[in-house]
Amino acid sequence: MNMPIDLQRVDAAESMRRRVLEWRRDGLRVGFVPTMGNLHAGHYSLIAAARAQCDRVVASIFVNPTQFGPNEDFATYPRTMDADAAGLAAAGCDLLFVPDTAALYPFGTAAAVRVHVPVISAGLCGSFRPGHFDGVASVVAKLFNWVQPDAAYFGRKDFQQLRLIERMTVDLGLPIDIIGVDTLREPNGLAMSSRNQYLSPDERERAAEIYRTLQAMGHAIRQGSTRARVETVAVDRLRAAGFRVDYAVIRRAGDLSEPGDGDRTHLVGLVAAHLGKARLIDNLLI
Repeated sequence: MNMPIDLQRVDAAESMRRRVLEWRRDGLRVGFVPTMGNLHAGHYSLIAAARAQCDRVVASIFVNPTQFGPNEDFATYPRTMDADAAGLAAAGCDLLFVPDTAALYPFGTAAAVRVHVPVISAGLCGSFRPGHFDGVASVVAKLFNWVQPDAAYFGRKDFQQLRLIERMTVDLGLPIDIIGVDTLREPNGLAMSSRNQYLSPDERERAAEIYRTLQAMGHAIRQGSTRARVETVAVDRLRAAGFRVDYAVIRRAGDLSEPGDGDRTHLVGLVAAHLGKARLIDNLLI
């Protein structure tokens, strides 16, 4: 694949679509990485994955208001556009799409069309963040419509989100390949996340207990422990380490449904827990 000479930025949706149509006329495969900015190595690994499989790579930065709850961190979510643009250029991104709220929500957020993905959006983070996944599905559908990529890349750290986007894409008949990319981790095992910066140095070390707990959950399932026992032990372990736990569960990896006691493969352990000011999520395939 040819590497970009420099990163180009467009703010207008019409300019974004026109550029991609030009590439398509040249027979080029277009990859897309939607983000909310404040990028880190995990995001750049998505760019690298797209770069390896596509001729041109588009990234978007948009802090989407409709996926934040009333008591969440929309107003304080870090905006680091200059650093993000430099990182994207270094990672091999061709085009940065930076739409404003009026472009994506021309009638305002309250009156906007919502995309609801049933089943997948229920439970787990859907229970603790009402409306969050409707906001995610809606903005991703809008971005897909403007960018019209051949493939889109999402991190597996947000496992429920990845399954949600896969389901939405199939159900709406969108001709887009959804590619999940493995989670990047800090040396201590902590999954990379923009919200890790909310952690103090001590909390950052303690946060690695989530990954160790997930590893222990997988080991216990493989050794024959019941799901109920594994989940109870995991919650107790995280609480003992100072976390406020939303959930620590085992689910079927394909559709996030509850497995039977005899299921030992094609499973995923999922955790969401609060430490200090940060809500952290992680998962591990079993």
